[in-house]
Amino acid sequence: MYAVDLHAHTRFFHGRRSLGDRFDPLGVRLLAEAADRRGLDGVATTNHDYYTAFDPSPDIETLPGIEITTDRGHVLVVGPDPPAATKPGALSPEEAVALAHDRDCAAIVAHPFRNSTVRELEAVPFDAIEVNGKHPRSRPLVEQLAEERDLPLVGGSDAHYPFEVGRAYTVVEADRLTPASIVAAIRDGRVSATVSRSGFDSLLRRAYRAIHDRKGVIDAIDRPTPGVGKPPGEDDKPVE
Repeated sequence: MYAVDLHAHTRFFHGRRSLGDRFDPLGVRLLAEAADRRGLDGVATTNHDYYTAFDPSPDIETLPGIEITTDRGHVLVVGPDPPAATKPGALSPEEAVALAHDRDCAAIVAHPFRNSTVRELEAVPFDAIEVNGKHPRSRPLVEQLAEERDLPLVGGSDAHYPFEVGRAYTVVEADRLTPASIVAAIRDGRVSATVSRSGFDSLLRRAYRAIHDRKGVIDAIDRPTPGVGKPPGEDDKPVE
């Protein structure tokens, strides 16, 4: 059994790709160190719309990945050969999943109840649905969605700062921890999502909840029918 954070970023800022490329090698080392301190076995680098191969850490498995910005929200792609780059908003979720599968990767619905309508697409062959560490309060809805789609749950912190690593992670049943074994375990359902309950992580979640509530990008879990949120590139307000 392995504990793996399947959603983490090597930088705390967006844009300015050239500046980020210089920062990323340091960022991935900090992620690996934080994951090691949290007792994790691996962490996936899922930067927004690009993947860079990093030098392996001696202490922790660094897994390849990318967070694709589709025209309806974010899709995590994790596995041996993620695409090197995608144009934000250029792909549909169907196209992102097809691209992931063509490259022997798993395709995961990222934070399905924040800034996304990806979850509404019933016919798209996703491999899993994420319990996101920034707002696990939506987990009852995520579990219901996963049950309806007959898909496993995985966990990811969505860390942009190293101290956020491990607030949610995936327990993986596998003989060895490799990108290919992660994909196989997800597709076989040999994974489960875990959320950290430490005092620090609880405080951090309350802070993010306040930020996202103010932005209006999270669908409230007490609505009879959740709103759709506001996917990237759309001007419509969330449905009430």
